[in-house]
Amino acid sequence: MASVFKRGGSRAKGYWYAQWYDHTGKRRSKCTRTTDKATAERIARKHEAEAALRRDGVIDPTLDAISKESQRTIEAHLADYKSKLQAAGRTDQYIRETLKYIREIAESGEFHNVAAIHADAVIRFASTLQDQEKSARTIQAYLTAIKGFTRWLSSHHKLPRDPLSSIKKPNPKADRRRERRMLLPEEWHRIERATQNGPNRYGMTGDERLLLYRTAIQTGLRSSELRSLTRGRLYFDAAPPYITCKAGSTKNRKDARLYIQDDLAASLKTHIATKAPKAPVFNLPHESNLARMLRDDLAEARRVWLKEAKDDPQEYAKREESDFLAVDNHDGETLDFHSLRHTCGAWLAMTGAHAKVVQSVMRHQTITLTMDTYGHLFPGQEADAVARLHSMLSDAGDDLPPEALRATGTDDLPTEHPESAQQLAQQSARERVQSGARACDDRDTGDAQKKTPKPLQIADLGDAGLDVATECESAPSRTRTLNLLIKSQLLCRLS
Repeated sequence: MASVFKRGGSRAKGYWYAQWYDHTGKRRSKCTRTTDKATAERIARKHEAEAALRRDGVIDPTLDAISKESQRTIEAHLADYKSKLQAAGRTDQYIRETLKYIREIAESGEFHNVAAIHADAVIRFASTLQDQEKSARTIQAYLTAIKGFTRWLSSHHKLPRDPLSSIKKPNPKADRRRERRMLLPEEWHRIERATQNGPNRYGMTGDERLLLYRTAIQTGLRSSELRSLTRGRLYFDAAPPYITCKAGSTKNRKDARLYIQDDLAASLKTHIATKAPKAPVFNLPHESNLARMLRDDLAEARRVWLKEAKDDPQEYAKREESDFLAVDNHDGETLDFHSLRHTCGAWLAMTGAHAKVVQSVMRHQTITLTMDTYGHLFPGQEADAVARLHSMLSDAGDDLPPEALRATGTDDLPTEHPESAQQLAQQSARERVQSGARACDDRDTGDAQKKTPKPLQIADLGDAGLDVATECESAPSRTRTLNLLIKSQLLCRLS
């Protein structure tokens, strides 16, 4: 039975508390927020009646709990969602951006609690971003954040269903506002000289900047991954030398091993000779200055390149119009610090590395991403492949390459294996005789008589024509002859 009481006894001042057993049999107590005992008793009986309805299945306890969770504020649920993202190993930057996107959408749609989230308001917010000429990639980031949040609310029984399941995200490839460009090998050689001879920039010497750029191009490491490198992560004694990056610093949350060339390993070894084991390898500036630092070195290299043609006005004008060593090229692609990673993948593809190797070095989740990004740079093999179809379309097999003939067993084996070649020739000769010749070789008569198969018993077909299969025929030839005879007589009887 439900009951009421006061803290410190019934004569004490303050609110009455209701006490009852819920549908699971657990004793509950709750403040009634009233000093009137009769009112408190009615509230207690109400709680007891609801518990009885839940025990009898009239009220679904699960739906009741979902209803209560849906009335909680957005911020209350975001605190739990943040914990979920942290447990999943998401980076701090990813968590900050995700929560920021969700709060902006909630503020725009005036969502005070999660039950108020609805698709129409979110679509209007996305339309507003389009009116502001935001890219499809930016809109996708907002929608990914809010859809992930509502999907989590639904799967954790905080909402009865996902209210945004019908919303489709735009394709970021359809409207990319920033396309990164790779460095051309000729550009890199000039940047290399300009950086090495250049002044200090953003707290880094020219030699250290050059080491940073070389490491980024050879390994494909991102800026945050380069920032996490310490002396203990460089392995120079291995063959070949390599760099490791902890899972906590990589984008895919997996340990990475990146191999480097011996000359870069020697330069890095000299660079970190006086550093502590846990000291960072590079003294990187703030992330917002990394692109500026690279662009300053790029601008210096272009200035030197233009200066070389100052005595030739025509050549100078031609170089000024060129996008060589420019931040933006004629295709609208731009250069930033991440372009060094893009250069790594592009150069690997251009050197003819297998697509799976490029995927492994770049640590792409799928081969589709690798091919979409660098597929156009792989050496073209389409023309050669089509040309090789001529040998397949020709009437004779003379045009087939030796490898193809050898695969079918019809070409001559290499001369260094004469025994195998002789065996193959004898086998081919036997097959030709057995398949088409009626005559038999007297030299094989003795062997044929020794291996003469037992006569076949053919019921109701008669013995006419059995003499066709002469005893001088080999076993396979005799069997084929008998089979043809049986088939012809069967056809005669059926006709």
